[in-house]
Amino acid sequence: LRDGGPLGLAGVALLLMAAGAGARPRPAVPGDQPRSNVVLVACDSLDGRLTFFPGNQTVDLPSINFMKRHGTVFLNAYTNSPICCPSRAAMWSGLFTHITESWNNFKGLDPDYVTWMDLMEKHGYHTQKFGKLDFTSGHHSVSNRVEAWTRDVNFLLRQEGRPMVKLTGHRKQFRVMEKDWQNTDKAVNWIKEEAVNFTQPFILYLGLNLPHPYPSPYAGENFGSSTFLTSPYWLEKVNYEAIKIPKWISLSEMHPVDYYSSYTKNCTGEFTKEEVRNIRAFYYAMCAETDAMLGEIISALQDTGLLGKTVVIFTADHGELAMEHRQFYKMSMYEGSSHVPLLVMGPGFREQQQIPNVVSLVDIYPTMLDIARVPVPQNLSGYSLIPLLREKAESEASPRGPRPSWVLSEFHGCNVNSSVYMLRTGKWKYIAYSDGSSVLPQLFDLTADPDELTNLAIKFPVTVHSLDKILRSIVNYPKVSSSVHEYNKQQFISWKQSLGQNYSSVIANLRWHQDWLKDQKKYENAIDKWL
Repeated sequence: LRDGGPLGLAGVALLLMAAGAGARPRPAVPGDQPRSNVVLVACDSLDGRLTFFPGNQTVDLPSINFMKRHGTVFLNAYTNSPICCPSRAAMWSGLFTHITESWNNFKGLDPDYVTWMDLMEKHGYHTQKFGKLDFTSGHHSVSNRVEAWTRDVNFLLRQEGRPMVKLTGHRKQFRVMEKDWQNTDKAVNWIKEEAVNFTQPFILYLGLNLPHPYPSPYAGENFGSSTFLTSPYWLEKVNYEAIKIPKWISLSEMHPVDYYSSYTKNCTGEFTKEEVRNIRAFYYAMCAETDAMLGEIISALQDTGLLGKTVVIFTADHGELAMEHRQFYKMSMYEGSSHVPLLVMGPGFREQQQIPNVVSLVDIYPTMLDIARVPVPQNLSGYSLIPLLREKAESEASPRGPRPSWVLSEFHGCNVNSSVYMLRTGKWKYIAYSDGSSVLPQLFDLTADPDELTNLAIKFPVTVHSLDKILRSIVNYPKVSSSVHEYNKQQFISWKQSLGQNYSSVIANLRWHQDWLKDQKKYENAIDKWL
């Protein structure tokens, strides 16, 4: 911190230029230099489209801009599952969600799963983690898991408070998300007091909660997180004129799964344009606060002389819809939810590079091992990003052959009443549901329709057939959907039996309590019929 506020990255840029770090690094020849340190900053819910034009016009993100000037931004990076735990499970395992069976926020990796960090430690790296991890099973609220298990039940219940904004503090208050700042402080101190003295390379992970919305206590005891909260300090970083008010199609025209999502997220009521603009503005302000924490890490590396020896990676577990498609939160394959930021800078990587290739979070695992010069397991779903960052020829890229021209994302959790599978390739985004026949698929041309308002699935059946064939070659998705359906039922039965006579009162008072208590018997009967 400088003068009571986050250090401006313009200051770091000047320091770098003075130190000669502004010059383009020569491409590293593997083995001729010491192994690089690595810092991974992973936040929660940052829309990747804010890292490049035109999304970057809405809010000032100097640390991200600094990384773009001195490194690479990936223009088409995606989550492998747009919800916290399953997404992080993919990032830490390098495997697709259906392989690790990380079905929801309660079901992730086993605690003893061997991650890329474990392998790096085994091969001589100092390791340190601060902040949010959330990739193992057994976490999140009872309500969160029960909502996921009962998504096949024939009822509609609002599971969230209505999205709202809240201003806190004053124009000089920049530490709003105090827990994240405390973890950032710990990471900064670790760099300055410990990492600076290491003779072996290190890997540092910092997990941030921001810009995830805050809890909404007004919604009752088992509330969700539907409050977009910030201070005037961060709101001043937002360009209100550049905020785009998303177009909504009518409720009756919505895809049936989108309608379920919008309803359970409490977004089917009336919203004024001013409400929507404010939700988006407050969300962007929360992104600005996140960016400042990234800046503190970069500044600490610069202050200690470590920046030129360190690969810095910034990403998120998923995005935030911020009222696009009449939804907030994630749990959707629309761009706001599934498109994540991915920026990389470090020794041997090109500067001011924009990479259009589709990539996803499973690529982090092999990339980390490549940086550490650790042999990469051949069974991973992901591919190393190093060849793209260093512009290697495809033939040199990987013993497994060239990187595929598609990425896969899937979702099996709450607020969506079907398993969902997204294939992103070229200009197309193909979204298949459930068994592939009981729910209509979606097809979007992201070049002509970046807002994803026109489903072309019926208009282009040949394209749908071709993309569905590729999807089925990657994952037998009707079989996976069936497995999830059975898993949900068995988990619910076990949970219900564990409660005994308390079942009725416990299920009535989960996040959906405001709707449930209006007709308790009706909803219990719907569950009995499902079972």
